[in-house]
Amino acid sequence: MSEIKKFQVTFDCAEPERLARFWCEVLGYVVPPPSEGFASWDDYWRSQLPEQRDSWFACIDPSGVGPRLYFQRVPEGKAAKNRVHLDVRVGTGLVGRERLAALEAECARLVALGAVHVRTLLADGINESTIPMQDIEGNEFCID
Repeated sequence: MSEIKKFQVTFDCAEPERLARFWCEVLGYVVPPPSEGFASWDDYWRSQLPEQRDSWFACIDPSGVGPRLYFQRVPEGKAAKNRVHLDVRVGTGLVGRERLAALEAECARLVALGAVHVRTLLADGINESTIPMQDIEGNEFCID
């Protein structure tokens, strides 16, 4: 039997800390403590070479169950649709109007954080409702 591997999800982005803090709010994740020997992340970044400052940031699931999210600064902007995206599972087990209400409430909360509501896909008899969105840097994700 295969061993289960831990993994992280990596985002290329322009502003790693800002995007990490957005996803902390979306998922209930937290920023881990700074590296050993540093009282704060600001202290850590000040110790780095200028070209390395603010080059990455991360957030973690406080329960230890979900994957670590890692955000790395890249020089180029987003150019095309994501090949992989996150589905934020807020409607699990819900159907019909109850599911749609939960999705719409979460959509409103995330829009207030800076996300963009792309559209609402209503249940069609085969698939349940879902709401495609974009985070604060334009990365696609869905409320499912």
